Amino acid sequence: MYGKSVKINHWLIPVSWLYGLGVEIRNKLFDWGILPAEEFDIPVISVGNLAVGGTGKTPHIEYLIELLGHKYHIAVLSRGYKRKSRGFILADDKSTAREIGDEPYQIKRKYPNITVAVDANRRRGIKQLKKQIPDIDVILLDDAFQHRYVTPLSSIVLTDYNRALHLDKLLPAGRVRESRHELSRANMVIVTKCPIDMKPIEYNIISRWLHLFPYQNLYFSTLSYGHLQAVFPDTAIGEISLKDISRKDGLMVVTGIANPAPMLQYISHFHDLREKLLYPDHHNFTSNDLNDITTRFLALKGEKKYIITTEKDAARLTCSPHFSDELKKYIYVLPIEIEFLQNQQDSFNQNIIGYVRKNKRNSILSKRENAYKS
Repeated sequence: MYGKSVKINHWLIPVSWLYGLGVEIRNKLFDWGILPAEEFDIPVISVGNLAVGGTGKTPHIEYLIELLGHKYHIAVLSRGYKRKSRGFILADDKSTAREIGDEPYQIKRKYPNITVAVDANRRRGIKQLKKQIPDIDVILLDDAFQHRYVTPLSSIVLTDYNRALHLDKLLPAGRVRESRHELSRANMVIVTKCPIDMKPIEYNIISRWLHLFPYQNLYFSTLSYGHLQAVFPDTAIGEISLKDISRKDGLMVVTGIANPAPMLQYISHFHDLREKLLYPDHHNFTSNDLNDITTRFLALKGEKKYIITTEKDAARLTCSPHFSDELKKYIYVLPIEIEFLQNQQDSFNQNIIGYVRKNKRNSILSKRENAYKS
């Protein structure tokens, strides 16, 4: 059921009122032009959310990379959450998760031919990207809906099916960063992590609760899990799928994401989960954590043994100097992909490609030159 996991700390609601007042004043200052917002002569697409926690930004950004990457030079700009560095950093093949953050590291490792950069100041980051790599065609901004100093060409907001916005509260009582009325700034809204068997009436109910305007497009997506992939292919015991893992084998799941429930539920269809270690979102694995993981894994009983984690967690685990070589051949990632429901994929693709084609830099510069000549 839509919004089934919404939990509110009612004791903190008075604090949420004060927080909300501050956020509203800030948004008004942008709306009135007192705080400056800058546009750029290059298509900028923002992917963000109203709520903190995992709404699926990274797999949706990867979807956009797959959609646009074959034709355009794409750059992904993120703040690099929980990185151990500051300022603007252009990622390369030597960058680590500690330096640029786990999600940018995951994207750069998965798509080595695209440009990935991090900067908490998105406006400065865009200027640096344009200066250092002049031939970039499109910039994807990760988690930038609240970063209003940049006015994107298109703003995509994700909201989790399992945590309905109309039932949630502002921080710290709930998990919402700003009022749901601020959705009006978005061009597209995607309800993520939907059950694949959603009933038609539920689409209509969610649409009414979101109260979107005619100029906004509403989409629904669900998570799809790919085949298990060895983190260290050279040392792995071989290619496997969840179906290949016997219930007699030992299986450990290690995650540090906001909501591991969908992943655990998917794995449980194939295997009895005897051992799972669930850490907070973006958890930095310490030497004690890695020792605990190693000890508990070695104590697992089974003819064969496996560790399954997420792509994001693998970035942090394997970059740790404390990660045991003994575990390398046993660790696999379960990659996440997204699928659009209601046959909406073509509509979404056409809208995104249309935005970029109409507003790519050459088109914008050409219009400005013609206007200047006239």
